[in-house]
Amino acid sequence: MVKKIQVCRNCRRFTQEQACPVCKSTNLSTSWKGLVVILDANSEISKTLNIAEPGRYA
Repeated sequence: MVKKIQVCRNCRRFTQEQACPVCKSTNLSTSWKGLVVILDANSEISKTLNIAEPGRYA
């Protein structure tokens, strides 16, 4: 069985689980637009988007 990719509505992180592994929220969505991959949490992009940890975000 293939799991759907979902996005946490709270922290905007991608997951395939039933709850977000970062913020533990179950408020997930399968509808999203765009993808940003943060490699350096100190970059200007991550600061602009208020992202503190590396990862894939919607």
